[in-house]
Amino acid sequence: MFTGIVQTQATVISTNQQQGVMRLVLAVAKQYVTKLELGASVAINGCCLTVVKVENISDQPLAQVHYDVIDETLQLTNLGKLIAGSSVNYERSMTFGTELGGHIVSGHIHCTAQIENIIHTQDNCKIQLCLPSKWQKYVMYKGFVAVNGASLTVGETDEQGFWLHLIPETLAITNIGKAAIGDALNIEVDQQTYTIINTVENYLRQQAP
Repeated sequence: MFTGIVQTQATVISTNQQQGVMRLVLAVAKQYVTKLELGASVAINGCCLTVVKVENISDQPLAQVHYDVIDETLQLTNLGKLIAGSSVNYERSMTFGTELGGHIVSGHIHCTAQIENIIHTQDNCKIQLCLPSKWQKYVMYKGFVAVNGASLTVGETDEQGFWLHLIPETLAITNIGKAAIGDALNIEVDQQTYTIINTVENYLRQQAP
């Protein structure tokens, strides 16, 4: 589980795909691999991945972390579009006693949303995202949504999807500020909202004559 508070950005070193699995190698500041063990979970652009190798060489400024990404994940998320040099959001899994600054995030991406518009102002940035219709009912005004792993509040909703209002701090810490119109961002809807809506809909279906 994760908090949706992105800790840093990592840089893609390489993406090598073989037999339906992509080996993703990232470079990240060494402080973010302290006590990172094989099998640990890390959210990369909000997608929960398992660490398969850590290279932390003493005379190198950055550590390298390897992950295997299966074909289903590549099709559902934006990880399949990564290339060497891409920046990704990086968050290690939460531990007991972790401050929950965002909301509970599972790391299971539901879909991607395409950026339709970006409006920069003096104080913030507004981004319009087009969401697949089946997921729109789970995103509501002032509700939570995880975008590329960042826990954010929905600013507005419309027929296409929703808007984000991003402060400079969010733009600086995450890779969302580097995104352009047409880019796809990973979306995980709030699990509590998802569960409540599905439970109510299932109940109403059962009560229908």
